[in-house]
Amino acid sequence: MKRHQKEDLVRRRDFIRQSACASLGVTGLVNALAQMRLVTAAVAQSAPTSDYKALVCLFLNGGHDSNNLLVPSGAASSGSLREDYVNGRGVLALPSAGLNPLTLPADTRAFQRHHAGTVAPLGLHPQAPDLAGLFNRKELAVVANVGTLAFPVSSRADYQSGNIPLPPQLFSHSDQQTQWQSSVPDKAFASGWGGRAADLLHSSYNAGTSKVSMSISLAGVNSFQIGTTGQVTQYAINDEGTVPLSGFGDAYADAVNPNGTYKSNPAGIRLKAFDDIMRLTHANLHEEEYNRVVIRARAAEGTVGAAITAAAATGVDFDTHFTNATTSLGNQLKMIAKLIAGRGVLGNNRQVFFCQIGGFDTHQTLLSSHADLITELNHSLAAFSNTLRALGVWDKVTTFTASDFNRTLTPNNTDPEKAGSDHAWGSHAIVLGGAVKGGDVYGHFPSLKTGAAAGSIDAGSNRGRWIPTTSVDQYSSKLANWFGVSSNELEAVFPNLPRFDDPSLSSANLAFI
Repeated sequence: MKRHQKEDLVRRRDFIRQSACASLGVTGLVNALAQMRLVTAAVAQSAPTSDYKALVCLFLNGGHDSNNLLVPSGAASSGSLREDYVNGRGVLALPSAGLNPLTLPADTRAFQRHHAGTVAPLGLHPQAPDLAGLFNRKELAVVANVGTLAFPVSSRADYQSGNIPLPPQLFSHSDQQTQWQSSVPDKAFASGWGGRAADLLHSSYNAGTSKVSMSISLAGVNSFQIGTTGQVTQYAINDEGTVPLSGFGDAYADAVNPNGTYKSNPAGIRLKAFDDIMRLTHANLHEEEYNRVVIRARAAEGTVGAAITAAAATGVDFDTHFTNATTSLGNQLKMIAKLIAGRGVLGNNRQVFFCQIGGFDTHQTLLSSHADLITELNHSLAAFSNTLRALGVWDKVTTFTASDFNRTLTPNNTDPEKAGSDHAWGSHAIVLGGAVKGGDVYGHFPSLKTGAAAGSIDAGSNRGRWIPTTSVDQYSSKLANWFGVSSNELEAVFPNLPRFDDPSLSSANLAFI
């Protein structure tokens, strides 16, 4: 632990901050967010805004092996980063010739901490040509070696000392997924950072106009969008829209006339009776709340349907843009694009979306499985990017990736057709959008030396489990700040952020947006 971090604990400013947010746990965080929300709402009333911004969280479920996404290229000459990669990856190493080359700026800071400023050539996976194109057009950035941290861990020796608190269950899928999405790994889960940001910003940007939740998930209920106050609840739909009541035809066509009135047939009579029952008042509070939930869901159904209709009226051919992305992820992103196109119907000036692609738990057959996953990721993000440009909202939407953790640099089998990699820690993330300062690698590219070799940041093993040099808090706070969370409010959303270097400082190298 850094000396100044220990000293800060007794400073009045930090005492007040921690009392308000972290040390009181959930209650303190809720109160801090509630007070911040009142302030931002008052500001919004005096200076109303109609600008639109959307955050899209793309979760790579299972622990993405980013060692084979962003890869050192060139010749494996003595002492080079490529040599360390080839030696560590073994049968999982990707040939340099097949990589999609990246054009890095000469003044990139990504290699200063672990490589003495020597800039190494890098490439993206062979199945990611579109992502490489986005990078080289300065529309996509990579943030290197991000991971869950309770406090900074500056070296392998610090990790092995046992003196620095670590995130619990460090290599567990379920725990690390939750900790990534909450950004508070040292406390029992209570809320996600996307949910806390929504709680804070909803009344400022969406009050009076919102017709559907600020937090929409295309991948079911998740931890990321769970808030603290109950003001914003996540709303889950599928890649075709909402899930309607069954037995009434497609989009209720068997029960409802085009003008919105009920048909006089059995289906129409049943649906009217159902709606009438839901509008009844009940003395039992549980029954009353159940009715309210159903009524809200039915209203949201209509709103989402109207937004999709509005998207079709834009003249953008979504199916054509997603011709090469008719996959699970592609379909999720296509629906998100439609909802963004119909944002005027939804009524939110700030919107948080969550989508997910699974299959990254590649303990075996990594080369073939990972290639398929990167193909899906590449085509889906390319289609999404092109669609946002066609809609004229490329600069209003920022998409970012997160995952459980990285995977070990070293393989777990000597047969390249069978070999996989195991659970690790620090991982590379992708950020793209018109507001992103693309064409560079941010954070600090890790040393790829394993075990106790000089310069290694391998966490207590010889498998290549990189100790993160950028915390989830630092990475996420940059996204939240762009989204509308002011610098003074960031600690209400990320209570552990003061433990780490200020992400706005040049030493953090996180000016990716």
